Amino acid sequence: MPAVLSDAAAREYHNSGFHLARGFFDTAEIDLLKRSAREDNELDKRSFGRADGEGSVVRLSLWNHPGDGIYGMFARCERIVRSAEQLLGGEVYHYHSKMILKDAKVGGAWAWHQDYGYWYQNGVLTPNLTSVFIAVDPCTKENGCLQVIRSSHHAGRINHVLTGDQAGADRERVEELLKRPDQFPLEYVLMEPGDALFFHSNLLHRSDQNKSDNPRWAMICCYNARANDPYKESHHPRYTPLSVVPDAAIKQVGVKRFADSGNVAWLEDTRDSSAKSLLKEEAS
Repeated sequence: MPAVLSDAAAREYHNSGFHLARGFFDTAEIDLLKRSAREDNELDKRSFGRADGEGSVVRLSLWNHPGDGIYGMFARCERIVRSAEQLLGGEVYHYHSKMILKDAKVGGAWAWHQDYGYWYQNGVLTPNLTSVFIAVDPCTKENGCLQVIRSSHHAGRINHVLTGDQAGADRERVEELLKRPDQFPLEYVLMEPGDALFFHSNLLHRSDQNKSDNPRWAMICCYNARANDPYKESHHPRYTPLSVVPDAAIKQVGVKRFADSGNVAWLEDTRDSSAKSLLKEEAS
């Protein structure tokens, strides 16, 4: 099991827009997360759907501040926070986390997008944010694994428009990038439970619908650099000091796996407010 990302991993991240850390969390840790998420009635109750524009719906739960239960221990553990600090060049804070509940047979797709395409609207001045996609289930082509366009973060922020309830990147721009596979190859990110994908906020990524018999649940922890503190209030937090915990805290809190449910700042909008702001822009 790796500790903080190596210098070589950080170089790959900055060159390619992502780094896949195999076995970043061990079997016992990820089993605790999986059991907690599957059995957590509050997580299920707080989930909402987002239409993918293709006739299906993606189900997810979002929260801003990590609590003291199993979800918080993952987001606050030293291993992941120090890695984010290495990638972003200094102190980070928790921007938000989410559980993507891509259920068997019905889990919807995600359109091509950049996370900064959403977050730009929130007063974040630079794309110096990172997301960590933690595989709870195996991620395969059949159940809608993440797809990325390697090095696409070098293209800068691309305009986004609404596709269903999602903000999708300008399709013409994406297609032109895909016409240059030597520079911007399309890759399917196949993952096993416990693998963690660190990716840049301007990396173009998407996923297909889950038409398989197997769920594809994943937890995504997002971090912003303290120096990139947004200039205005939004539905995601401005700089808030992050209380980092030892890696061992994940297993220590495992028996209290539902402790997060009572103190998580859940976001329950049926459409993310970042996407709503795009709708307002289109109407203006």
